[in-house]
Amino acid sequence: MTSLAHNDVADIRAKSLTIEDDRLVVELMDGRAIAAPLAWYPRLANATAEQRSNWKISGAGLGIHWPDIDEDLSTEGLLRGAPAPRWDAA
Repeated sequence: MTSLAHNDVADIRAKSLTIEDDRLVVELMDGRAIAAPLAWYPRLANATAEQRSNWKISGAGLGIHWPDIDEDLSTEGLLRGAPAPRWDAA
């Protein structure tokens, strides 16, 4: 019988981040890269280049925080393809 279980576990912690013209690219510790449109994250889309460049990895690598605009994204949410929630939706 063959088992699919192995010791290689996906490491979804953020390693680095790049913001291009219209998208966010996060490289994970396991070598994958996640790209998402900035339009999905209005705070980032409307931020200045200086505000966008002031970020830090948080939550033991499972999150990214932009203190100037009070924005937080999780690597889990990025992997799910989850845009920012719309607070104006009723």
